[in-house]
Parts: sequence; structure tokens; C-alpha cells
Amino acid sequence: MKSTLSFVMLIVALSVTSVVAADWPWIYGPRRDSTSDQKGLLRTWPASGPKVLWTAPVGAGFGGPSVSAGKVYVLDRDEQVGDKLRVFDLSSGKELWNFAYAAPGTFMFAGSRTTPTVEGDHVYTSGPLGDLYAINTKTQKPVWHKNIWKDFGGGELPRWAITQNPLIYGNLLIVAPQTSQAGVVAYDKLTGQLKWKSAALSGIPGYVSPSIIKVAGEDHLVMVTAAAGSGRNARDGSVNGLDPLTGKVLWTYKNWQCAIPVPQPVDAGDGRVLITGGYGAGTAMIKVQKQGNSYAVAELFKNPDFGAHTQPPILHNDHFYSHYTINERSDGLVAMSMDGQIKWKTDQKPAFVRGGSILAEGLLLTTDGNTKLYLLEPTPSGFKPLASAVVLEAGDNWAPLALVDGKLLIRGQKELKVLQVAQ
Repeated sequence: MKSTLSFVMLIVALSVTSVVAADWPWIYGPRRDSTSDQKGLLRTWPASGPKVLWTAPVGAGFGGPSVSAGKVYVLDRDEQVGDKLRVFDLSSGKELWNFAYAAPGTFMFAGSRTTPTVEGDHVYTSGPLGDLYAINTKTQKPVWHKNIWKDFGGGELPRWAITQNPLIYGNLLIVAPQTSQAGVVAYDKLTGQLKWKSAALSGIPGYVSPSIIKVAGEDHLVMVTAAAGSGRNARDGSVNGLDPLTGKVLWTYKNWQCAIPVPQPVDAGDGRVLITGGYGAGTAMIKVQKQGNSYAVAELFKNPDFGAHTQPPILHNDHFYSHYTINERSDGLVAMSMDGQIKWKTDQKPAFVRGGSILAEGLLLTTDGNTKLYLLEPTPSGFKPLASAVVLEAGDNWAPLALVDGKLLIRGQKELKVLQVAQ
């Protein structure tokens, strides 16, 4: 039995890591940590910024691009019609094909929310009304379709709709309906057969996608739910660790509450998990340890002066870097040590508001969430910009970025733009 389990885990590990190094096949890149192996970053830019290779018009939205085998995948949306997966050639920007389906509906902050997930001959998309599609990239036709909200008894949609970035784990595709019938579910990624569903999780639907974090050498599926109420009155939200092969809840932490959680937790190593949010939640660091056949959760620290609204912090050399401009405060870009000490913050000089970030070659490429792109040296000694330029029209440009073959892909509210940022 033990040898069989070891073989299964080996296959899972190979599946998780069998991604072409140059690809950016899902949200936050190959390792889902916003880091890239890109070399040869340009350390200086002309005043106009990095060279623009191509642009493509897109509708309003917050879902980032993914890249696989020289193709760019973006989920677009027309609220009067529905969702549309659009596929572009990475080199030329030519639109190669698209797949659309009816899903009319309006909600606060219009547009798509999520980044497509690409593996092999399949691309997986999750729309704001709960439509989960597996589409064959060769035939350009759907292989299977579910509705992760309606299928599990969901009632009125969350205020900002469904925001699930599909997670591939071995032969499973995992998302979180967050309904009374199922907290997290896993499908066979090729057939759409439901393989497991977890019990309902404490809390109400939020906007966090499940992610994988290492605990005692094991993979744990971590899922954050939203709290009812806000600030000091927030209650019942939870952070949960699940077995990704069965959906069994292994541990739960409830001493951090966020009314509208969005960023996925960050694996800080050695069983540590950094949890961040806005709306007064700030951050908490917990440590999960195995004790026999169970798990214990210890809170290492909480800090209201570090958090994140939409994007998870980036970890580099035992320090975290995050945009911490939220409804209640405007701290800009903030640096925090592994033990929870704030090292510096930019406040509004310059402002950073929910923009996307990627770490490559020890440098940070980050948008300010509005018009500008920055190249920074992330260091606890202070804010060190190397280059900056206006690259987008003004707006809520909060989408995650992608970096492939020296090309930085940025999705704004009106266009997808591709810049040459490496030699």
C-alpha cells in the first residue's frame, strides 16, 4: 500500500512540474508564485518605456493572460452576450481563434475575472457566472462544461461574481464553489467527472482560488473563505488545509478574518503560510506542523500594516513585497521581513494600487495598477526603482502579468499589450 501511494505521489509531482520552462500556462506562472526564470532583463528603458511588440483590443476586465506553446490565452467578456476565450499568436499578436458562450449578466466592476489554465491539448476557463469549460486547443471545441455555482446549490452570486482560477493537480482540476453543498471540488481534468467534493467550509464565498502549499513534505490544498461583517465585527471566515487527492479537511485556522479575501496564500517555506487581505484584515503568518496523524496550526504573528488587496505578495530573500493600497489606507508598495517587521513603504510617492508583479533575475517588474510599469531592485534597505514608464491608459489595471521569452504581457481595461523587457 505504501509503495502504491508513493508511486501515485510521484506521478502527481511529475504532472505538476511538467511544464515547459518558457511557458506561463496559468495564473502567477509555472510555480504559481509570480517568479520567472527569465534572464537578460533590460536594466534601463527609454523614456517611452520598453518596446511595444503588439497590442490587441480587449474588453474591460481583470483576468490576466496565460501563454503556452507560443499562444496567448485571455478570457474576455461582453456583459450583454457572455464570455469569450481569445487566443493570439505570441510573436505577431494575430488572433488565431476564439471560443464564446452565452453568459449575459452584470455585476460591480464589469469584465472577466480569471486567467485561463493551459495543459497539454486543453485550456480551462472559469467565467464570472460559474461556467467552467475544458476546451480542446486543437479542435477549438469544448470537451466538457460545468457550472460550479449552480451545480452545488449556489443562490445569489457573490457581489463581484465567481473568481476561480482553475488549478491542475495531477489528473485533477480543482476549484472552489464555496456553497453550502461543497467548499472545494475536484474534477477529472480530461472528462469532467467529479472526483471529490469537500464539505462546506466555515465562512461565506470570497474570491480566493485554491493553491498548493508544502507542509512536512506533503502537498496541502489551502483555501481561504470570507468573513461575514467587516473590521472587528468580521467573523466565521477560515483558512483551511485539505488533502488535494481526497478533499478531506486536514486543518483549519480562524484567527484571521477578511470580509473580501482575494489574494491566494503564499508558501513561505518550512510549513509557514502567509495570509493577506484588505478591508482591515492585514496579514497573518501561520505555521502548520504534522503531529502523528493530525496537524497543528500555530500563529507566528499578525500585522495590520502589511496586506494585499488583489495580488499575493512576492517572496524574495526572506522578505515580502506587496501593494497595500486598499479602501482604508494607501501605503503603496510595502516591504516586510519574514518575522513581520515593516522595512519600508512608498505611501503615495509613488503610489501602487493592486497592480501585477513578477520576480525575475532578482528584479521586480510591477505595474502601479494604473498607467506605469516599474523595474525595481527588491531590497529591505529601501525603495530602489531602476526604470519606469507609462505603458497603459489610466484605469483599474489590476490584472496579473505574464513573462515569456523576454515578452511581458500586460492586460489593461482596453487592450492587451506585449512589451520587450529582455534581450
